Amino acid sequence: MNATAEEKPALTKVIAGFVLMFVLYQAAEGAQTVIAPGNPLGPALMVAALAIAWPIGRWLGGNGFDRFGLALTGRWWAVLLGGMLIAALAKLTSLAVGAAGGIYAVSVEPLAVPASAVAIALLSTFVPSVAEDILTRGFLLTAAPIRLNLWSFTLLSALLYTANHVWRFDWGITEQVRLFCLGLAYGAAAWRWRSLWGAVALHWGWNLTSVLADQVLALETANMDASRIISGSAHLLLLAIVLLWVPNRREVTA
Repeated sequence: MNATAEEKPALTKVIAGFVLMFVLYQAAEGAQTVIAPGNPLGPALMVAALAIAWPIGRWLGGNGFDRFGLALTGRWWAVLLGGMLIAALAKLTSLAVGAAGGIYAVSVEPLAVPASAVAIALLSTFVPSVAEDILTRGFLLTAAPIRLNLWSFTLLSALLYTANHVWRFDWGITEQVRLFCLGLAYGAAAWRWRSLWGAVALHWGWNLTSVLADQVLALETANMDASRIISGSAHLLLLAIVLLWVPNRREVTA
């Protein structure tokens, strides 16, 4: 049985599980960005934030991560790989547009990236992406005992995603707008496929491409606000693609 067909847990249990994971996730984010950047404490806490979702999912009456829409059923892998490819193309396009407009400075000589760095990038972008997707979309998608349609889910999850970046509240309005646009695209993908793999695909694909592009091209941002606007616009394009692409839900629920 997939997560969407399971009996919904009590709202109080969902809230309690959400708060527990939220606190651990914010501790990880705070350690990595403010308190102890570069210290292994932050990544360790982020792994713990993802790991704790499994017992929370069991406590909420599901099969671990399946409770949040991460069931390994049907063609979940096709959704993941396809979404990551689309996100990567969107990221590379935004970089090309930014470079042409002088927003990004790119080194003339591309830098070689060892296989170990690629492996680290894969892991370091996967863990926080999935943890945040569970927190800001998974609870709403398949765990919370509330009825939401496409637009109410997408808007609510986008607001939750923006609010979840508490350590960035002082980064300015362009960062908040950018985050909201990201949340719209990822939330719509989760709803369209009735699976959190849709959101993970876009989220992880974008973050992974960002990290690898920084290493390969040695990017420097000349105008941060303009960079954020380009990033937000790229995600509005991803949102349009998701909304226009009507998936066969048997791909993820079969």
